[in-house]
Amino acid sequence: MKKEQNNELQTKKKKKKICSIVICIVFISVFFAWQNNSLQLSYYTYASNDISSDLDGYCIVQISDLHNKCFGIRNHRLIEEIKRLEPDMIVITGDLVDSNHTNIDTAIVFLEQAVTIAPCYYITGNHELWLEEEDRTDLMNRIEKTGTFILDNEIISISEKDTSFTLVGLDDASLLGTTLHEMTKDISQEEFVLLLAHEPQYFLNYNKENVDLILSGHAHGGQVRLPYVGGLVAPGQGFLPEYTDGLHVENDVSMIISRGLGNSIIPIRLFNRPELVCIELQSE
Repeated sequence: MKKEQNNELQTKKKKKKICSIVICIVFISVFFAWQNNSLQLSYYTYASNDISSDLDGYCIVQISDLHNKCFGIRNHRLIEEIKRLEPDMIVITGDLVDSNHTNIDTAIVFLEQAVTIAPCYYITGNHELWLEEEDRTDLMNRIEKTGTFILDNEIISISEKDTSFTLVGLDDASLLGTTLHEMTKDISQEEFVLLLAHEPQYFLNYNKENVDLILSGHAHGGQVRLPYVGGLVAPGQGFLPEYTDGLHVENDVSMIISRGLGNSIIPIRLFNRPELVCIELQSE
């Protein structure tokens, strides 16, 4: 009788243990799913003497490092969030696709919807450069057909009311060297210059040139973020990287780094939800 009671007690303990393990697995799975699929909005106000009062409230939405990620069918959740922000401009700062699991259709479906919300401006990231030549050509042709402006080593004047500002885009192969200097050297020092550059670790090189605000991505927020530590690892920066997210200021030049939306080689994020960035311009 005692043996039977002991066996029954052991069985109950095992069941409780299995039940606890299952609950833990479910909780962890739900937590990771939420961490990797729930959108987080980061909002910045950028004020400068170079910004005309005609640009007060001008809204820029930044998309970075989508890596073929879908937030709902046809990226419905992402598109609806962008619509809600009512941007004047959408900028895509590289890695729209992923070279490891390329899906050009996903990227194009997103852009076809985004261009109906606001003018879209795009630069390449490292993953676009890593594509096979045929895929890269196909991607660029199809991006252009959506009406998205490709700004790889291009400069464009953006007009708003009775004023304008300069938008500069660097492709990922031209982040170092003299390309940026040659593109910006003749721009008036009093003109507001916005630079799109995929990789943030070259910040000290960018801010030597005639630019005011840089929008970047690439670092994926460090993949795993810890309190008082920040991101743990980033491409091009290694462990405990300096430039993974948020606002950085050096020599009166500002850089905003998006933590990005998708993943690539490292498939998960922790305490680092996919980020949609919104910047509002203000005259100072």
